[in-house]
Amino acid sequence: MRVLLDTTFALRGPSGTGVYVREIAGALRSIGVDVVEAANARRPAPGGGGWRSARNLALDRLWTAAELPRRARRAGADVLHHPLPALAPPRSAGVAQVVTVHDLAFEALPEAFDPRFAAWARRAHRRAARGADAVVAVSEATARDVRARWGLRDVVVAPHGPGQPLPAVPRGAPCHFLYVGDDEPRKDLAALRAAHASLGADAPPLVVAGSAGHRCTPRELASLHAHAIALVHPSRHEGFGLTVLEAMAVGTPVVARRTPALEEVGGDAVLFADDLAAGMREAQARHAELSARGRARAAAFTWEAAARAHLRAYALAVERHAR
Repeated sequence: MRVLLDTTFALRGPSGTGVYVREIAGALRSIGVDVVEAANARRPAPGGGGWRSARNLALDRLWTAAELPRRARRAGADVLHHPLPALAPPRSAGVAQVVTVHDLAFEALPEAFDPRFAAWARRAHRRAARGADAVVAVSEATARDVRARWGLRDVVVAPHGPGQPLPAVPRGAPCHFLYVGDDEPRKDLAALRAAHASLGADAPPLVVAGSAGHRCTPRELASLHAHAIALVHPSRHEGFGLTVLEAMAVGTPVVARRTPALEEVGGDAVLFADDLAAGMREAQARHAELSARGRARAAAFTWEAAARAHLRAYALAVERHAR
């Protein structure tokens, strides 16, 4: 099986999609899939707002509509796999296509997005998913959303592995709470800041990493985890929760709001709390227990298993495309 994988997002700075693309490419190769990578390295990411974002998005779509299918045909690929449905090539690309759906936050939580973006995302994602030969969802929760909202029945579920590999750093005395992720409305970082402030002036500090202005290297992130009381994840909607699984894998306790995808990933290893401040206090008292539970739970998620699920989606896509 030869697969052309669009790896553009792996070049565009830290993101969950970037981690997914890098890790799944390696895992697919490890099980014998011939992965041909293609990336639009010349253009910056389409996000950020303003006319430049619109221009970059338009150029991205032009590249995926014309150049990406051309590369797939030239490489003799059996499948063209795009990790973001909104930018997937049209069905007329002439090769079997697979798209990955990460979440439907723009439908489930539209108030957290600019109305024009949410409307565009709904149209673009639905069009791409309905036009693809196979759809991969990163969790059962996301697959249920796809089936219910888009009317698609055959969705291949491929849960992620445990995030990016972080350097081994000895765990030290827990001394801060940690948030890792973007500062976008649905992540609700404001609620976390308010919860932390309510703990009082003597509370351990809250460290924010990963969002604009707070980027860190894998080693720096590993060190932050090694000294964290808990990762606190206040998001109101997730398709999977890669940063949560990443924390569990290195033994960092997790406090999170209860969402279907995070329940699926975290099980009883995550301390779910609508009252984040109360959850943070409880995590301090149960640090060792939650750390051990998280490690044990995370061990069940592997990139190899994710790759084998992707291989099933590729086989399904080839079969359907030939009809």
